[in-house]
Amino acid sequence: MTGARRIVVKVGSSSLTTASGGLDADRVDALVDVLAKVRDGGEREVVLVSSGAIAAGLAPLGLVRRPKDLARQQAAASVGQGLLVARYTASFARYGVRVGQVLLTADDTSRRAHYRNAYSTLDKLLEMGAVPVVNENDTVATDEIRFGDNDRLAALVAHLVHADLLVLLSDVDGLYDGPPGTPGASRIAEVTGPDDLAGVTIGSAGKAGVGTGGMVTKVEAARIATAAGVPVVLTSASRAADALAGRDTGTYFHRTGRRSADRLLWLAHASTPQGALTLDDGAVRAVVERRTSLLPAGISAVEGEFSAGDPVELRDLRGTPVARGLVNFDAKEIPQLLGRSTRDLARELGPAYEREVVHRDDLVVLTPRRTP
Repeated sequence: MTGARRIVVKVGSSSLTTASGGLDADRVDALVDVLAKVRDGGEREVVLVSSGAIAAGLAPLGLVRRPKDLARQQAAASVGQGLLVARYTASFARYGVRVGQVLLTADDTSRRAHYRNAYSTLDKLLEMGAVPVVNENDTVATDEIRFGDNDRLAALVAHLVHADLLVLLSDVDGLYDGPPGTPGASRIAEVTGPDDLAGVTIGSAGKAGVGTGGMVTKVEAARIATAAGVPVVLTSASRAADALAGRDTGTYFHRTGRRSADRLLWLAHASTPQGALTLDDGAVRAVVERRTSLLPAGISAVEGEFSAGDPVELRDLRGTPVARGLVNFDAKEIPQLLGRSTRDLARELGPAYEREVVHRDDLVVLTPRRTP
């Protein structure tokens, strides 16, 4: 961990706010003190993924708890995001460090041109000595506003910026094999793969009540990051300095895979499928086992309304998602293609139809999730 040069640090709402919902300046300053020390000398770069916009906006709007309706959540985010960035700006200024606000949504980051622009912006901010402060754009997000308190976004950002380490900070000092604080519960120091968590019950949302993320979303974020070649440390915000210094704290998730293409990771974990294609058994084997393109002959049904270039889900005959890909046809075009060979289609409809429905370069096989 001490050799990590580019680090993504994610902090949750409960680690930044008071019980009433307002920003806790002392807690923000304590985190910034740690991050500024990590950056000291310019040899290490830090990207901060920070929740807290909605939580910070509660008290100023007279709200005593996080609202359930989307409109009031977005109103709180609108007020709170400005307060959040202003606090970070003032706190980092004590060290002569500039911050740059980067607001993202899952929809933004699943589009090729958008994630390329996001990478360029983040990389340039780091090159110029600034600390990017990334948050989900809660004021315009819809389903994404429940993205998991930015845990999954942090994993995707870590992959996007080619990070050497992802640090997930919470109000719990690691993953435990039982409810933390109960007799017999022990901290899990290392996770080398999914088998290490077999039989472990993962807890839900944190105790503060101002965020949406819990241990489930953090473990899922760790799974995404480690599968993409980025190791993860999960610990409490109060032990951030220990984690970044490489001391034994929290839970360390070893990388389980190698870095994959940016767009495939975003396609698998950040895109919203606009429809679904049902595949016969032969097509499932071809796509999943042989990693081939999806041809019209292997499709038995189509659902949804989508356009060429949209992400779609590929399902087996039982309805289980097996892959996700960018489709080459509009939804209304596909019914006439079902079960037919590209040669026959080209002969009848023209050479434009002698192509794959989903090309293998635009397709990612989904790994079945294991339930602990």
